[in-house]
Amino acid sequence: MKKFTGGAILAVLLFTVSVVMAQKDKDNEATTWIYFTVVKDDNGKPVRNAAVIMHPVNEKGKQERGGMELKTDPEGKANFDGIPYGPLRVQVLATGFQTFGEDYEINKDKTEITIKLKRPQGQFSIYDDRAGNPPPKQDPKQDAPSSDSKKPN
Repeated sequence: MKKFTGGAILAVLLFTVSVVMAQKDKDNEATTWIYFTVVKDDNGKPVRNAAVIMHPVNEKGKQERGGMELKTDPEGKANFDGIPYGPLRVQVLATGFQTFGEDYEINKDKTEITIKLKRPQGQFSIYDDRAGNPPPKQDPKQDAPSSDSKKPN
């Protein structure tokens, strides 16, 4: 019984060591300090309380699980230390502005990103003339059937 217990402990220990050795060592990975500045596109004033969401991107360009959300301060600034080098997908959401999204390649010790948010654009309708002219008004007399065309029952 002692041989079986000793062998089982040794097998578990070897398995644990092999798993640890196979994992990528994230402690030695190069990281950056990233600074965001979020401003209005039309006048350059800061946007406060904008949500800056960062998602890691894999080698195939697909967004990976996980991510981090920061909020901008009254000066429109947010920062974080510890973002690993490589592709990073940044999305910015703020009330009253269009959603911003773009991928960045992070490869320096310090990265500064300025994001200009735009106001929402007007929506188009198939009923409106795209040249800016209102649709033509119809004469109500043309739509109503004439009383002469009625046949008695």
